[in-house]
Amino acid sequence: MIGISDIEAAADLIAGRVIRTPTVPSPGLTALLGVPVTAKLELLQRTGSFKSRGATAKLLSLSEAERAAGVVAVSGGNHGIAVAHMAGALHVKATIVMPRSAPARAVRIAEAAGASVRLTDTMDGAFQLVGRLRDEGLTLVHPFDDPLVVAGQGTVGLEFAEDAGDLTDVLVSIGGGGLISGVAAALRARRPGVRIWGVETEGAEAMSRALAAGGPVPVDLSSVVSTLSAPAVSELTYAHVSELVDEVLVVPDREAVAGTLDFAEHAKLWTEPAAGCLLPAARRVLERVGEGARLGLVVCGGNATTGDVLGWAERFGLR
Repeated sequence: MIGISDIEAAADLIAGRVIRTPTVPSPGLTALLGVPVTAKLELLQRTGSFKSRGATAKLLSLSEAERAAGVVAVSGGNHGIAVAHMAGALHVKATIVMPRSAPARAVRIAEAAGASVRLTDTMDGAFQLVGRLRDEGLTLVHPFDDPLVVAGQGTVGLEFAEDAGDLTDVLVSIGGGGLISGVAAALRARRPGVRIWGVETEGAEAMSRALAAGGPVPVDLSSVVSTLSAPAVSELTYAHVSELVDEVLVVPDREAVAGTLDFAEHAKLWTEPAAGCLLPAARRVLERVGEGARLGLVVCGGNATTGDVLGWAERFGLR
């Protein structure tokens, strides 16, 4: 388990390398949901998502030998972009492994940053290939199964706790669980009374399945939301979520895409469905907690093209 001192140390380490993203009240989302809403805008982070934080913390912590060996990362899109960007800045050779379902834009950005991108047919296959490359000597920068990465993501929660007004409930998306683990650790230390809700999409339910089973289990992936599609959570992230998070909610892909459209229309934010899923989940939270709620949303990323979003919208009959 990481603690607030680990997150504060990560904040000092990555200062100047990442953006302290805005924490703002959203009049549009407040009107939409009927309660005060504050948003932490990680989609404005360098590389377009929170992933820059954990990747930067990890890469800056590597020894000279580990950097010289080159790094390898597995990603549904955003982690790969973040690792490629920071590795390029540090003149470290990077190999990024992604499934073919990853956004084509993520592949292009990672390659433009100087990384070598290798594609696999499935996310399971991507994790397997990364394991082999690690065994061959490359330094692994795991997207969530690493205390340094989790501490880096926890700086989102540290800033949110410092910058937001009074909150009763905070919603955080879950893929492998690194973001919510770090955010929950920070909030439990700085705002212990806040309820913390995780959000997954159907077909990418690694954390909710783990909670039901009493530990990480493999899951079959079918969600269109590749950036939330981890084949299993880790013992590290499971431990944090099981202890620190109130509940994990699961929403259909269609509702996540509808949430992306709602963010654009009501909040003037161009998000990806990994963030869009927060809005249907927020409605469920409000049904449970009743009046007096003051919501905080960690808007995790915005790396979706107009073509991506319009294609999903057409697929789910939202146009």
